[in-house]
Amino acid sequence: MGLAVVAMVVAVGIAGCSSDQLLQTNSLTVEPAKATGGAYATGNTQSEAPPFNPFRDRSTEDYGRREVISQPTLDDVMKVGALPEMALGRTDAPVTVVKYASLTCPHCRRFQLKVFPTFKREYIDTGKVRFIIREFPIGRSSGNATIALRCVSASKYFTLYDKFLRQQARWVSQEVRLDKIHAVASQVGLSRSQFDACLKNQDLIQGLKWVKDRGRTLGIIGTPNFFIQNKLVKKVLNIEDLRLLIDTELGTRKTIVAN
Repeated sequence: MGLAVVAMVVAVGIAGCSSDQLLQTNSLTVEPAKATGGAYATGNTQSEAPPFNPFRDRSTEDYGRREVISQPTLDDVMKVGALPEMALGRTDAPVTVVKYASLTCPHCRRFQLKVFPTFKREYIDTGKVRFIIREFPIGRSSGNATIALRCVSASKYFTLYDKFLRQQARWVSQEVRLDKIHAVASQVGLSRSQFDACLKNQDLIQGLKWVKDRGRTLGIIGTPNFFIQNKLVKKVLNIEDLRLLIDTELGTRKTIVAN
């Protein structure tokens, strides 16, 4: 019965922000292009290098992302790279929820505003769920904002994550506006020199590329996509969906413990 309920929720429909449109972009270098006026100049104007997209879909190192795991185990889902997981809630919570997110995605913003507060109060704060954010940036603006997000201390990560989503209208555009991105990040104390240094930090960039490419290996196709334990849900979830999925997992785990 539990699996049937989960299948019903997954089958409601796939929605969210997709990275499909990036698949046909030109090959880009991994060196940052020169910025002009707070945005990367395009190859058709004053730039000496192609626009920098640190999380482009065509990577020279794919970390096995073309081999998708059709039925990942929980161990598969929980595999991590060089960067630490960014998580809320008890480490020993009975259910783990992983959200793959892009900072420019309006569906991620809607989830943060409309769903997350209730979800946090009912499941994270009560010790039932460990909630993990994994970065899956779509587009150059999201890529650079994600670098800023990982540039701050872990204690400020979720605060800045919330600010980037709530303030999307201030910094999201087709042009990469570094000044606008930094203006949001500066609200939690990130200096411009720190931001600029992180933009050149290849260890950080490679670590974030691993997170995104590993997501593809697990079947992530856009944002927000979720794992509830090892069950992949490729749709925008509301609080009713989450309650159904999580409570089903909690009930299953109670049955296992009782037996």
